[in-house]
Amino acid sequence: MISHTSLQWQSSDWQSILQTAIRDSDTLLRAVGIEPKWARAIAGETSGFPVLAPAPFVSRIKAGNPNDPLLLQVLAVSDEIAPLAFGTTDPLEEHRFNPVPGVIHKYHGRALLMTAGSCAINCRYCFRRHADYAANIVTPARLQEVLDYLRGQQDLTEVILSGGDPLLSSDRKLDELISHLEKIPHIQRLRIHSRLPIVIPQRITEQLCKRLRRSRFQVTLVIHCNHPQEIDADVEQAMTKLRAHKVTLLNQAVLLKNINDSVTTLEALSVELFRIGVLPYYLHTLDPVQGAAHFGQPLQQCKQLYQSLQAKLPGYLLPRLVSEIPGRDSKTLI
Repeated sequence: MISHTSLQWQSSDWQSILQTAIRDSDTLLRAVGIEPKWARAIAGETSGFPVLAPAPFVSRIKAGNPNDPLLLQVLAVSDEIAPLAFGTTDPLEEHRFNPVPGVIHKYHGRALLMTAGSCAINCRYCFRRHADYAANIVTPARLQEVLDYLRGQQDLTEVILSGGDPLLSSDRKLDELISHLEKIPHIQRLRIHSRLPIVIPQRITEQLCKRLRRSRFQVTLVIHCNHPQEIDADVEQAMTKLRAHKVTLLNQAVLLKNINDSVTTLEALSVELFRIGVLPYYLHTLDPVQGAAHFGQPLQQCKQLYQSLQAKLPGYLLPRLVSEIPGRDSKTLI
C-alpha cells in the first residue's frame, strides 16, 4: 500500500497529482497489494470507461482487501460488461434538456453548466460515463451562446457548475467564468458540484477560496463522498479552508451495493461529514447507467435501509433519499 506520510503528492500542486494518477487496473491492484490476476478485474478500456484514480484517494484504500469500499468504486470489473446487465447510456435523458451546448436546464430556477469534460477520478457508477463531453461542454467558442441563453431566462436564480468536474478548470478560468455569470443580474446563487475536494483535496487553493469569498453570489460547494473512509486530515483541512471563506458545504452520496449499503456505514458517513463542517444533503439511488448495474439494489431494500438510518440520526444529519426520474419537476423523494 502507498504510504500516506511519504507520498510526494503532499505538495499543493494538485495538477501534478492528477498527472500521476493511476490509469489501469493492474497498477491500481499492485498499489494496494492485491494480485493483478484477481479474476473480476478488467482493463477499463474494455468497458469503454478508463480507470482513473489519483494517489490521495488510493492511499486510503486498505491494503490487501479486494472488497475495500474505495477500491470497488474505481476498479473496472467484469460485472461492467456482463451480457445481462441493465442500463442505458443516458439514464437521465439529459439530451431532452439541453437547449444549447453546455447547458442542462431541467428544473425551475436553476440551470447546470457542463464546464469540464473529465474528472479527477472515474467512479465506476458514474451516470455520465458515456457522455459525449466534446459536444456538450462550455468552451470559449460556445461561451457567448451560453451566456445569452442564461440572460434570456429571467426566472433563473441559480447556476450549477458541473461536468465532468468543474474544479478541473484552473483558478484563472473559474475566475473568468464566475465573473461573466456575476454580470447577469437575476442570478443570485452559484453552486459547484465536485469530487475533487475528496479525491485531491490539494485542489482547494487559497486563490480559489478567496475568489469564491469575494463573489457577489451565495456560493455552495456540493462535494461527493460515499464512505467515511474517504475522509482524512487533508480533506478536513480543505473543508476548513472553504468554511473560513464563507462557502456553504453540502454532500451528496450514492447508495451503492457492497460499498455503503449498511446503516453503520451511512451513519458514520453523516457523523464524519458533520465533524468536518459538511451537511449531508442527498443520498441518491443508483441511476440505471449501462455498466453499473452491479451497484444497484431493489427500491424496497433502499427504503428499509433508509428507515433504519432515520431511527439512528437526528434530522439535520439525515440526507434525503432521492431518485432522479427523467421529465419530473424535481428529484423524487423516496
